[in-house]
Amino acid sequence: MNETNNTDKPVGAAPPKSTLHLKRPVEQGTVRQSFSHGRSKAVVVEKVKRRVLGPGEAAPVAAPAKPAISMVPARPAQATAVPAKPASSAAPPPKTGVVLPTLTAEQREARARALLDARVREEEDRKRQSGEAEARRERESRERIEREAAEARKREEELRRAQEANFRRQSEEEARRRLAGGEPAPGPSVPRKPLPSGAIPPAPAIARAATGEEEARVPRRPILAPLVPQKVLVPTPRPARGADQRNRGRLTVANATSIEEERTRSVASFRRRTQRLKGHGAQDQKEKIAREIVLPEAITIQELANRMSERSVDVIKLLMRQGRMVTLTDVLDADTAELIAEEMGHKVKRVAESDVEEGLFDRPDEEGAPVPRPPIVTIMGHVDHGKTSLLDAIRHANVVAGEAGGITQHIGAYQVVAPGGQTITFIDTPGHAAFTAMRARGAKVTDIVVLVVAADDGVMPQTIEAIRHAKAAKAPIIVAVNKIDKPEANPQRVMQELLQHDVQVEAFGGDTLAVEVSATKQTNLDKLLEAIALQAELLDLVADPERSAEGTVIEARLDRGRGPVATVLVQRGTLRVGALVVAGSHWGRVRALLNDKGEAVEAAGPSMPVEVLGFSGAPEAGDRVAVVETEARAREIAEYRERQRREKAAARGPAVRTSLSDMMSNLKAAGHKELPIVLKGDVQGSVEAISAALEKLGNEEVLARVIHSGVGGVTESDVTLAEASKAVIIGFNVRAHKEARDLAEQGGIEIRYYNIIYNLVDDVKAALSGMLSPTLRETMLGNAQILELFHISKVGTVAGCRVTDGVVQRGANVRLIRDNVVVHEGKLSTLKRFKDEVAQVQAGQECGMAFENYQDMRAGDVIECYTVEEIRRTL
Repeated sequence: MNETNNTDKPVGAAPPKSTLHLKRPVEQGTVRQSFSHGRSKAVVVEKVKRRVLGPGEAAPVAAPAKPAISMVPARPAQATAVPAKPASSAAPPPKTGVVLPTLTAEQREARARALLDARVREEEDRKRQSGEAEARRERESRERIEREAAEARKREEELRRAQEANFRRQSEEEARRRLAGGEPAPGPSVPRKPLPSGAIPPAPAIARAATGEEEARVPRRPILAPLVPQKVLVPTPRPARGADQRNRGRLTVANATSIEEERTRSVASFRRRTQRLKGHGAQDQKEKIAREIVLPEAITIQELANRMSERSVDVIKLLMRQGRMVTLTDVLDADTAELIAEEMGHKVKRVAESDVEEGLFDRPDEEGAPVPRPPIVTIMGHVDHGKTSLLDAIRHANVVAGEAGGITQHIGAYQVVAPGGQTITFIDTPGHAAFTAMRARGAKVTDIVVLVVAADDGVMPQTIEAIRHAKAAKAPIIVAVNKIDKPEANPQRVMQELLQHDVQVEAFGGDTLAVEVSATKQTNLDKLLEAIALQAELLDLVADPERSAEGTVIEARLDRGRGPVATVLVQRGTLRVGALVVAGSHWGRVRALLNDKGEAVEAAGPSMPVEVLGFSGAPEAGDRVAVVETEARAREIAEYRERQRREKAAARGPAVRTSLSDMMSNLKAAGHKELPIVLKGDVQGSVEAISAALEKLGNEEVLARVIHSGVGGVTESDVTLAEASKAVIIGFNVRAHKEARDLAEQGGIEIRYYNIIYNLVDDVKAALSGMLSPTLRETMLGNAQILELFHISKVGTVAGCRVTDGVVQRGANVRLIRDNVVVHEGKLSTLKRFKDEVAQVQAGQECGMAFENYQDMRAGDVIECYTVEEIRRTL
């Protein structure tokens, strides 16, 4: 603390040269301020001492009500007091021996403004300090009430525990005295029962809690530290040394110097303890935000919680209250997810997984005006009625020469130009019974059906089936009566037979066109084309070539050099090279387009069949083809269809056995035998037709099961699968790769090749017939009666018998009948006539007979002798 001593000068001394300033003496000191959380800070306190006026000196008029107190960080500082303004400018200066300069009007106005600003600031500081003090008092009062309540609860708990301990101690002493046979100890007749949890303590405890005799008073700490430290007296006793060492906190200078002040718990520490006891229940709940949730058909709990911005634990708790035990990775259906989202206050927008296909097909024509398109004509009929030969004659080609066995086993699409210059698209379908699906696909994509019926054969089963397909597709029918050049041809009989199936030709008063043709002699082919052109004109076939393309997969195969190749019939729009296409569960970018003559084209318009290269895999025959805008959507659609295909396969049941043991166990459980087959074909349609034909073979005892089918040659993976499942590999118009052949030879796997479906089906049928259990047929030989029993060493019991009817043969099956009940069935091991072994004994003769592994025979038993014949069964 510094003091400034002023020495008075004698009156009349010469005035100093410089301007004199009046400075008040200043006292300066350092005070350490402590905070509730254990921290402390040193501040500098300055106090301006008042000057003692001597006799004859006038006191200043304007003086502050309080000494100016400033609180700044501890650093060297010097405070300068502003002299007070005199009461009157005209008053004479005091005679103190010091000459004071007179103030100008501007200086007086500046000093007045400064004093006025100081008063305003003091008033604002006073109001702010009073508001802070009031808030501090309210906070301390609230905290004091909470502490008192907590201490009261603590005292209640301690009192309850003490009463329980006293009651237990008294009970134990009473029990010990009673066991020892002594009298009960003197004391209250009825012991005090312990207070239950939450009960009200006795009145003295309540009184002590109300008066607060044992409560510690937390000293009020003002924002501005006082000049003189205040002492706080705490009536509560000091804690034990160990507890004090544990709870004293960090050792600071303030803790070391403030000996008289008792350390208490800070407000922040008490608040944290209260929050822990209440489980953070006092925290303010955030405002809930309702969101619009997009829900697919299935969603996991984790994804649902993320979309709602909720905790996964809350979703699981809600499901557990409903009685469902789930985890984060469990999948919920759309209905359950919607209920949960609405329960938690969110809105739901349902979307289906199939929405990815929305707008893919059958979009309206908007880009250009429709123009006429070529008609699509499908050739249908019974096998070997001349469908392909008729198409060859129209195309001036020789397609039938390339077909194995002279029958069509593939579906083909071609374009020809009629004599009138009109282009016509022809689709040739096979007539074999196994190719029903191919004929159905041909009828779906067609505009006109040409029903080919042989004049010498008439209406056959596949002819009737073709009529049904055409009527289901609502396509007009043109009857082509073929083979009219044969001597036994009778076209009138064919037309009469068609009447039985609701096909009435024009010659019989109907509306169905009929043309008598001959494919070999090329008779009336122009009339057939004219009839097709007339029917197409009546249908008024138009299409928009400027829109995006749509079509149908007619056939698909896997070419080793070119990859997957699909024969696509474009129905709407124009398909161009480079377009992104989707067909079934496969997609790709069109790398090349080939017409029916094998020529590369840049675009394919409506009703034009082309081969498309660029698919990721061989699509299914009959899949619809569409052009998409982006690769992302193409991949999304293909993945969705692949998931659908897997789900359908899983719903039908597992077709592939993982191991031989699993397959045999399933066979025993099912009670039938299976012939596993791995089928590979050249085109998708043939594989589909053969699989359907094989599935129809068999009965309740044996059946053929195609465990894997595909397009392309036989690969190593096919051989590995066949080896694991003991299956037979069948290749239809394909061959095995060299590596697959070597692997099959090492594993002993048989690979059979076929190019005609008749032979394939017949061989599989014969194999299934061999798996059938043979039929057993019994043939009676004769009967014998036991007259007497003989026991022979090294032979056993031998029955002396007489053959009553028929013959008895050695090694035949026998039954031992006693009192008309069969007691044993076995084989005859010994047949003797006197002492000689004989092969058979006739009726009326006596013989000795012995059974295999059976000795319990009695006199009077009847022996029945018979043979069993096995008869092989066929499908």
